[in-house]
Amino acid sequence: MKILVTGAAGFLGSHLAEKLSLLKHEIVGMDNFIGGYKDNIPKNIDFHDFDCCDLKKMNEVMRNVDVVYHCAATAHEGLSVFSPYEIGKNNFLASSSVFSAAISNNVKRIIFCSSMARYGRQQTPFNESMPSKPVDPYGIAKVASEDLLKTLCDLNNIEWVIAVPHNIIGSRQKYDDPFRNVVSIMINRILQNQAPIIYGDGEQKRCFSYIDDCLSCLIPMLDQKNLNREIINIGPDEEFVTINELSEICANVTGSNLTPIYKKDRPQEVKHATCSADKARKLLNYKTKTDLKTGVEKTYEYIKKRGTRPFNYHIDIEIKNDLTPETWTKKQI
Repeated sequence: MKILVTGAAGFLGSHLAEKLSLLKHEIVGMDNFIGGYKDNIPKNIDFHDFDCCDLKKMNEVMRNVDVVYHCAATAHEGLSVFSPYEIGKNNFLASSSVFSAAISNNVKRIIFCSSMARYGRQQTPFNESMPSKPVDPYGIAKVASEDLLKTLCDLNNIEWVIAVPHNIIGSRQKYDDPFRNVVSIMINRILQNQAPIIYGDGEQKRCFSYIDDCLSCLIPMLDQKNLNREIINIGPDEEFVTINELSEICANVTGSNLTPIYKKDRPQEVKHATCSADKARKLLNYKTKTDLKTGVEKTYEYIKKRGTRPFNYHIDIEIKNDLTPETWTKKQI
């Protein structure tokens, strides 16, 4: 098949494009490098450097494509409260461009990578039958993109699948981004002899997924017939941890004895966000193969080998007031 992967220089997109290429598919990839690295780009794919919002170019690369994996996103949930325009543009408008080009070129299926930000503050573990109740602009943009996808695909008789990854870790993740990727931020800081930063009391509860476990769910979405028009959480529902516990794991893996620095809560941050994997187990035969400690170790090995980097404040903060984290406004990360 000919497959388009958006965000092919990013964390998830590069791994997915590489895996699909190894499976002998013809891969077209594109990225604007907001959230990726050039050395992430897999060999043997047809790569294009442009922004998803460029509908003309999107239509050009979409020709004769059979299936689209839309992985590209400015996945900055916390920052979206203070940069709603940039995050909204790079999620909803970018998705609109991808979906429009895909449908006008008559692709067979679109797989959209959404976010568990779609669930908001509901009872955990989140399951796919719950209504969407996002509490921040990033989640709102993701849900709007889901609704747009379903509406356009159903109208034009094109198959769709919505994957809901959560807190993916592993190699190729952008670790010099001060606004997201808590594990990578902690490790990059520790390797520079800087203490981890924790917002609030650190009792926020999350579940982290190693990249390979997510790929094991995404690959069958390519053509498995019973997945059409399904929304599926992908990732583990074991090893729920607090951010305090996560910091301890990072310290143990890196051999650090630095004491975490605590900052005030970030506005609109959901306290407990964990998902059920029951549907993935049923439809995808999902099994968690990499535990959290091993996933953190592999992330640490990647950052250490590639080399630490100063944090790059590459996205403008649009709203600066007393609610804006000083870690961002004063560049403390």
